[in-house]
Amino acid sequence: MANQDSIISVRNLEKKFGNHLVLKDISLDVTPGEVVTIIGSSGSGKSTLLRCLNLLEDPTNGEINFKGENILGNGFEITKYRSKVGMVFQSFNLFNNLDVLENCIVGQTTVLGRSRQEAEEMAMEQLKKVGMDPYIKAKPAQLSGGQKQRVAIARAVSMSPDVLLFDEPTSALDPEMVEDVLASMKALAHTGLTMILVTHEMAFARDVSDHVVFMDKGVVAEEGTPEKIFNNPKEARTKEFLKRYLNQ
Repeated sequence: MANQDSIISVRNLEKKFGNHLVLKDISLDVTPGEVVTIIGSSGSGKSTLLRCLNLLEDPTNGEINFKGENILGNGFEITKYRSKVGMVFQSFNLFNNLDVLENCIVGQTTVLGRSRQEAEEMAMEQLKKVGMDPYIKAKPAQLSGGQKQRVAIARAVSMSPDVLLFDEPTSALDPEMVEDVLASMKALAHTGLTMILVTHEMAFARDVSDHVVFMDKGVVAEEGTPEKIFNNPKEARTKEFLKRYLNQ
């Protein structure tokens, strides 16, 4: 049964690639305004879970409920859903032929049907928040990786999503660019936007999360508050993982 208080409720989710079971019986609840961080080693199924939540991958079994409605049911409008559950990718996914401002406007006018003026105002407001308003006429090729990612965040937030998914948004960046992107995400977390993040940035996960999910070999091995997971993990595999990442 889906949790009625949840904005996203996952039940017994499975994903197979051929005979390989990548996600096994995942159940997870995300309440409105919550920041949920998914951590775990490479290959543990974190990004696949995120891609299932956005229907970039079709789950093999199980349920994903959004505001109480199973999105895997027949007749569910995927485009409408994706406008409500946005995603920021590792690889930015900006339109290279459009400048920064147009990148942040196009989805608003085509998918949400906003007027040009309304879309431009929203885009400028979000670009200012991530410090990219001086670059509105630049094309993606003229920007650094960190700048592209901040534009991608502004673009996603311009769509007024109910939930924003982040798939390792800093892993393709040079170390000195990571801080700017994390600062933008931290500011977003404080606005009350529901966020689900897959990240290797453990200090960041500890600082911004309300709830931390540790995945291992396709299952949720342990979950709880940042305090519980980082300071007092119960599972041996959680301890082992954190030891590697936090060099304790």
